[in-house]
Amino acid sequence: MPMQARLSERTHEQQPAFYDASTRLPQVGPPHVFILSNVRLYREGVAMSLARNPTVEVVGVGPASEALAFIVDLHPDVVLLDSSLVDGSALPRRMRQALPQLKIVAFAVADADHEVIACAEAGISAFVAREGSAEDLVAAVHQAMRGELVCSPRVTALLLDRVAALSAERTTSIPIDTLTQREKEIIPLVEQGLSNKEIARQLRVGAATVKNHIHNILEKLQVRRRGEVAARLRGDGMFAARSPGASLAPRADEVSSPHLD
Repeated sequence: MPMQARLSERTHEQQPAFYDASTRLPQVGPPHVFILSNVRLYREGVAMSLARNPTVEVVGVGPASEALAFIVDLHPDVVLLDSSLVDGSALPRRMRQALPQLKIVAFAVADADHEVIACAEAGISAFVAREGSAEDLVAAVHQAMRGELVCSPRVTALLLDRVAALSAERTTSIPIDTLTQREKEIIPLVEQGLSNKEIARQLRVGAATVKNHIHNILEKLQVRRRGEVAARLRGDGMFAARSPGASLAPRADEVSSPHLD
């Protein structure tokens, strides 16, 4: 009998409840787990270890070449994924596309920055280090089902550093020519604290037009509030600080082709 079928033949009597983060309701029965590795002894050894634990149900094992077919057929809640299949692989994303609610837990993850980052960027729900035990795998499965990620302080710092680096990459450069002439005229007025109606009266345009311009300015500068606009530009050296009543015209080197209302 194939390992996939043999592992799924377990009694459902007195199955514990687990927490489904997608519905926020407890459901009867343990989470269904599929173990994915290209090393047969590896995946079957993990499966046999977990088969002794009543809080998870191993529904199958298999290699990467058959992964999508298996998960579509068996519809597991969690895939335990050999970390060697994560780095540089589109497999985790393809599995999540096939089953959007699927949780993926990487196991045997090396204590190396690039492997941890690869897991995070691939959308892995949790990961277990190489020295982890079967109990650690079970705990990671339940943490993933609850939408939690438990990791060491070092890994937490590493992930936060990566988020900060990605944020910096998105915001360090704001091409001046993305701002229209009219938007450059509106920014100093926003800095002075004028309302949309007051800006509209001063520029002799409609209040709705001003509102649209400000919306575009916030999107282009990647800020959420009006009060952040001038500070964002001054921080990048694109506009000199202006006091109320200063000239509204941008410097000569800031001028782009005019785009009026």
